[in-house]
Amino acid sequence: MRQEPAPLLQNRLEVHDRKQFEIKLEYQPSGADDETRYLVEMFLFLPNSLNIDAETYPRADFYADIHNYVRFTTPVMGLEEVLSSDTSPLAKLEAWLRTGEGTEAELVYQAKLLCCIFRGALRRFGKLVDGRCEPPAASTLSEADCAELQRLVLGTQEAVVQVLGRFRAWAKADAVQRLQEKTRASLRLVDEYMSLTVEQYFRKAVADMDSLPRSGVYIEPRKALMGTVIREESYRKENQLRSVLSPTGDNEEYIFRIGFLKKFCMNILFLSARRKQKRQGWEEVLFAIAAGLAMAFATAVAIWAQARFTQVSLNFFLIAVVGYMVKDRIKEGLRRIFSKFASMHLFDRMAEIVDPVTKKCLGTLEERVDYGRTVKVPPEIAALRRLDDFITVSQGELAETVIRYQKEIVLDAELLPQTQRGLEGVTDIIRFNVERFLRDMDDPELALEYVDLEDFTVGRVKATKSYQIDLAFRFTTDEADQEKVSVQMVRLVLDRNGIKRMLRVVPDAPGMPPRPEPYRTAA
Repeated sequence: MRQEPAPLLQNRLEVHDRKQFEIKLEYQPSGADDETRYLVEMFLFLPNSLNIDAETYPRADFYADIHNYVRFTTPVMGLEEVLSSDTSPLAKLEAWLRTGEGTEAELVYQAKLLCCIFRGALRRFGKLVDGRCEPPAASTLSEADCAELQRLVLGTQEAVVQVLGRFRAWAKADAVQRLQEKTRASLRLVDEYMSLTVEQYFRKAVADMDSLPRSGVYIEPRKALMGTVIREESYRKENQLRSVLSPTGDNEEYIFRIGFLKKFCMNILFLSARRKQKRQGWEEVLFAIAAGLAMAFATAVAIWAQARFTQVSLNFFLIAVVGYMVKDRIKEGLRRIFSKFASMHLFDRMAEIVDPVTKKCLGTLEERVDYGRTVKVPPEIAALRRLDDFITVSQGELAETVIRYQKEIVLDAELLPQTQRGLEGVTDIIRFNVERFLRDMDDPELALEYVDLEDFTVGRVKATKSYQIDLAFRFTTDEADQEKVSVQMVRLVLDRNGIKRMLRVVPDAPGMPPRPEPYRTAA
């Protein structure tokens, strides 16, 4: 069966916590062109009551609220492929025992890569179980579907046990035990995180299966998953690891170790962004032109005054002073004009995307922020916002602040690593903090007077106040002279405490305006 090529750009938007939302972008060049260009535009439509504009929320503060992570996309490899393929990290680690070829740093790299692939496979397994066990789908499962779910769970559980067994057997080999202490400690941390990953996704799978009957063919998969979870917990206890859940404690150490181990094992995928001051150089050139034009005016006035009056006269003195004053204003005026021109046509920040292992520059990244009148909202975004009469009449009548954030990434396909499935993609994670938007909000809870219709007694009812922010995206991909554009929009509902929920805006029937619906998030 022919495998369909992966889309050039995929995105996933979700709430990270009460103060942050996150968009995950996956850039996947096809290799049809030497370079692939991606342009991501984010439009924030803010009510005027939040007091957000270019003065109260300058560019420096905006960029301070953005946390950006760029990394390679986790290689896709199934658990059976990890066990059987000669190109899997597990096979390369075992081959090292036979050949002895490879440095200790390469061994740690392969172990971490195995952990990343292992985690990705379990994440896909968790999504499959979740999709089949959701209440609407669970109620319509046929006998064939039940049997397929049982095979999926038992097959994954057996493969997980084999992967862990082979990796731990390799780690106990004499050749591995003779490595440096730092290398052995790194391998122990990889082993611990793989164990925790199994616990995390297997526990979630059992929780997702809660909607299924607790009898018949559904008992064995649950027992198999929880049996593996218990064995992994016992394994960590035997090795005196503190990453064990406590039903009565606060599990602070458990959460800390999971966070640290995730960063430690996945750091091999992360790329570095080396900043360059591209816009500053162009601005200096434009400011030099402004100074030159102002000086040319002052010099022309001085030459004319010298030809008309003697240098020791009062007229010459006054004309020279006035000429200098006008020259100074011309210089400042041109600086403002050129600065505005630069902000409209040049990006604020530029960085090179560098592979920290090979030190190669894989591409470039440029960012820009525009405010208010300088922002031109595309027609497709404006049409997408027409959810109801509120939004329809507010566009152009009621004051609102529009902020546009642009991010352009150009990837060099020739320098990206090659895998069995094609070029390795790049994942771009943008996390945005909305805390600045909350400062001028009113109290989230208030009381309203209420009159009972039967006895006309007056009481109070509880009410909550929230604010709605439209968040629209336009994604543009350009490869091999083929440009594709797509749009997406969500609505954030916030109060002074942070993000309450996210609503996804989906098109309705043809000719009808879009409508918001609850957006499932990871929060």
